[in-house]
Amino acid sequence: MGPDQRGTPQDGTERPRGLRRRHFLGACAGLGLASVTAAACDPAPPAHRRSQARASHRAETERDRPGTPDWRIRSEGPASAAAGYADRVSVTPGEECGLCVSTTASAFRVSAFRIGWYGGAQARLVWTSERIPGRVQSEPRLLSGTRTVRADWRRTLTFTTAGWPEGAYLLRLEADNGHQRYIPLIVRSTQGTGRTVLMHAPATWQAYNRWGGYSLYEGASGAYATRSLAVSFDRPYDAEGAEKFLVYERAAVVLAERLGIPLAYTTGTDVHRDPEVLRGATAVISLGHDEYWTPEQRRHVTEARDAGANIAFLGANTCFRRVRLEQGETLPDRTVVCYKSSVRSDPCYTSRPALATTDFRQAPAADPESSLTGVLYEGYPTDAPYVVHAADHWLYEGTGVRSGDGFDHLVGVEYDRVTPGAPVPEPLEITAHSPLVCGGRRSHSDSAYYTVPSGAGVFATGTMRWVEALMAGTTDGGRDHGMDPRTRDFVTRTTENLLRAFAEGPAARHRPAPRPNTGDVYKGAT
Repeated sequence: MGPDQRGTPQDGTERPRGLRRRHFLGACAGLGLASVTAAACDPAPPAHRRSQARASHRAETERDRPGTPDWRIRSEGPASAAAGYADRVSVTPGEECGLCVSTTASAFRVSAFRIGWYGGAQARLVWTSERIPGRVQSEPRLLSGTRTVRADWRRTLTFTTAGWPEGAYLLRLEADNGHQRYIPLIVRSTQGTGRTVLMHAPATWQAYNRWGGYSLYEGASGAYATRSLAVSFDRPYDAEGAEKFLVYERAAVVLAERLGIPLAYTTGTDVHRDPEVLRGATAVISLGHDEYWTPEQRRHVTEARDAGANIAFLGANTCFRRVRLEQGETLPDRTVVCYKSSVRSDPCYTSRPALATTDFRQAPAADPESSLTGVLYEGYPTDAPYVVHAADHWLYEGTGVRSGDGFDHLVGVEYDRVTPGAPVPEPLEITAHSPLVCGGRRSHSDSAYYTVPSGAGVFATGTMRWVEALMAGTTDGGRDHGMDPRTRDFVTRTTENLLRAFAEGPAARHRPAPRPNTGDVYKGAT
């Protein structure tokens, strides 16, 4: 998230870490008569249309499979009871993956759950391991130069993902002592032609991970000054093992799969390495908390937009930190480097300034995130109603809202706004304009929509609670900030409108153009 717990606020101070959350769902898609007729009259549909049809069929087939309600963790137990990590952030279907596990139990099993709709169960069991002997692995080691914690455990088991559908998975460690932990794994798509690409954010998961006592926010003492300057994927995640995925990503995956639109799955670290999955994609979806990007990832997403892929940012504080991925013990891209306010100590600061790790808007190589997102991160923490400004915008169709309607607690805990004078693409329309107070200062959070010459549309929610709101007021929404079912219904319908429209191809070709209004909304303001 933003200031260091989540970013550097406008006054340049650092703030400690805070708040987390969880949430839920949507509705179903339909085929219009016009699209059926067009397909029937086209004896040789373009390759991207054939790919989209195949992907849609696969999505509907997977969506309609029976789910497995018993996928949640029942008992975490102490940190030593069961913990582990995968030796890869993602794999392609059929690729092998290794797990490094430490447990005080005599044995354990691993169950792999694919997250999706599944009639409301939200997951399906796709694989269970044999019973595996347990062992307590070595204590983590600390690399003093960057205060990086690495477990560097021995590999406990290797498994193949043959037959696993692409998607987001939770591997659940099930120890004989009755305790459980998650290990997240993305089975990624190799091509996204004609599909909506869900882009998960493991670099951000890792930035906040305090396993071993250190994260990019604080050290063992809890002080920002003793934080890690680089964090490793060669260690488990803290708490239940997948907190950032569960809170900020799961509900969006469930909703997208329920709609039955053609989907592809990837991660920011994979897009950094290889943009192939973005080629020909109808849309790219950045999920609820996607703060840490490499310059390469940002360039590849921007290129996809400029080639016609719609982009949605379902959170706030997105693309705020510029990071670098470096080699792990044996594999590339296993370390996330971000010096933040200590950027002058970054070895790349003078030699390769474009790779120096700090906020994108900061020197060297300053490039504010608003040139991609349309909005700028401004602050933390806040809690405010989301206030609709342009009720007749196509995004809000079917919600029944009127301009000025508010949804309590939907803006928070971090927020973005359209900032006059900041670089933004045009034409851009502010669709929601929400008054708030942050750190004693009055400001606003904005949802914004713009288009580019390729026809791509780009939407940013301007609040980090958007994905959380998809489960507000449900039994899964235990940390929903007081958001209610009315808010859930509004966010769900708006997100459905967004995903369905973006799945149709460049939004400017089939949805009304943005009506530039920043000057009017912020008339006389800064």
